[in-house]
Amino acid sequence: MLLGLQFQSPGPIIFELGPFVVRWYGLFIASAVLIGITLSKWLAKSLRIDPEMIGDLGIWLIIAAIPCARIYYVIFQWHIYSQYPEDIIAIWKGGIAIHGAIIGGTLSTLIFARLNKISAWQLTDLVVPSLALGQSIGRWGNFFNSEAFGIPTNLPWKLYIPLIKRPVEYISFEYFHPTFLYESIWDFLVFVILLTLFFWTLKYPNYFHTGTLSLVYLIVYSFGRIFIETLRTDSLIFGSFKVAQVISLMMIISGIFGLVWLYLLKKSLPDVVSRR
Repeated sequence: MLLGLQFQSPGPIIFELGPFVVRWYGLFIASAVLIGITLSKWLAKSLRIDPEMIGDLGIWLIIAAIPCARIYYVIFQWHIYSQYPEDIIAIWKGGIAIHGAIIGGTLSTLIFARLNKISAWQLTDLVVPSLALGQSIGRWGNFFNSEAFGIPTNLPWKLYIPLIKRPVEYISFEYFHPTFLYESIWDFLVFVILLTLFFWTLKYPNYFHTGTLSLVYLIVYSFGRIFIETLRTDSLIFGSFKVAQVISLMMIISGIFGLVWLYLLKKSLPDVVSRR
């Protein structure tokens, strides 16, 4: 057995100084945001868009996306939070959903684009590579919190989960699929694909349309998420369905429809500003 492939969290806390606590989860989320904004500003320069506008958009995204990601998670876990309402705002303990962040981020981007008279699709094309990279980084916060893991496994790569964190039905198992790692790797691959496409759009502008990167993100990210979600033990559930799989399927359909609209029907995507 290769010990290097056996993962075990050292714990969620980096250090404590009296009442001041620094947690790995918060560090990774903050790092993902800062790196993402910096990357998007750099990409904006390539399109001759004011990078400071992207910095302003970043503030809008933070204000909207993180609370929406938390609200989304709490709604589908209300059977737990209704008993412990004081934990609703305890985001440092984990419990945010990327689909909630996407909803909040999309709404704030639409408003921001309208106010600044710029294409919302152009903005999202600049943001989605950073979003994928940020997701890849942020998933490591799940590792330190010992969450977002899969079903038990004896594969050479596996994640040790402390007894207190194990689902009741798997209480006797020690090692589980490191689904946080699977998604982190997948998200990084999505980032590479989107960044490559971005530079292709600069080199071959006549072959690409505004919104292409955003639609590709919807399809590629969601495709991986559907399969990874089959291994998860802590998925958000609505009825008998895993919410992430349903939303991901809707995103894939939307992305494919959008690409057909752009490249087969040769029409521009609906936008908040008119494009000539």
